[in-house]
Amino acid sequence: MAKVAFIGLGVMGYPMAGHLKDKGGHDVTVWNRTTAKAEKWSGQYGGSHAPTPREAASGADFVFMCVGNDDDVRSVVYGDDGIFAGMTSGATLIDNTTASAELARELAEVANDKGFKFIDAPVSGGQAGAENGVLTVMCGGDQADFDAAKPVIDCYAKMVGLMGPAGAGQLTKMMNQICIAGLVQGLSESIAFGQKAGLDIEKVVSVISQGAAGSWQMENRHKTMNEGHYDHGFAVEWMRKDLGICLTEAKRNGSRLPVTALVDQFYAEVEAMGGKRWDTSSLLALLNR
Repeated sequence: MAKVAFIGLGVMGYPMAGHLKDKGGHDVTVWNRTTAKAEKWSGQYGGSHAPTPREAASGADFVFMCVGNDDDVRSVVYGDDGIFAGMTSGATLIDNTTASAELARELAEVANDKGFKFIDAPVSGGQAGAENGVLTVMCGGDQADFDAAKPVIDCYAKMVGLMGPAGAGQLTKMMNQICIAGLVQGLSESIAFGQKAGLDIEKVVSVISQGAAGSWQMENRHKTMNEGHYDHGFAVEWMRKDLGICLTEAKRNGSRLPVTALVDQFYAEVEAMGGKRWDTSSLLALLNR
């Protein structure tokens, strides 16, 4: 059993912290900007909650965080009440936030200077994956640090891999989101085409999903898409944040992402339709408007 802190109890962090307590049996202290959420978590799982990130991180072997973006990460890590102010020498900070690779390298450097360890560990699998403890976790950091942290990360994951040095986890998550953007647009166009053609979408998918066209998105989203329901999983505004990170990194490394850029603009149109909180499969709504 380890002493663990978890910073950020959103739709992902709340159940992830719960798995660390229930499945892992770890001594977990949480912090959230909304104190009521931290109190609710403590009541549900029996862990502790702290008034600041600093106090949550105090004495912890592993400090996890899952917040919104680069600015959010910096706001909870730095400063007198930040995570680094509370961590002890030899402790490990594990960042599950989907953020920039540049930030991951920055945090790794600062952590090293302070005698801490750092792993960037963005996740994939959405809210359902977090609730069921079957996330895919893409890590960047040192091998020894990863080996020590993996048994703890395993509490909320089905797959945990070290992709390379600090920042590699975030770069891997960018590749993941680039793939998803193209897949969801292709699936949306396919379903829209089939609907216009008068085909039975369920019958069609039962066949083509078994061949080269099959994907997680097709298997898990085709039914709700066909019914016009877009309140399942990862929100459009979150996807746009992630694609923005991808496009910024592409400018930096000289790669070309024409499809990703186009799909990002399609998501901007979905937002303009009032779909900021719809899930990412709502690209079909744009085609059918």
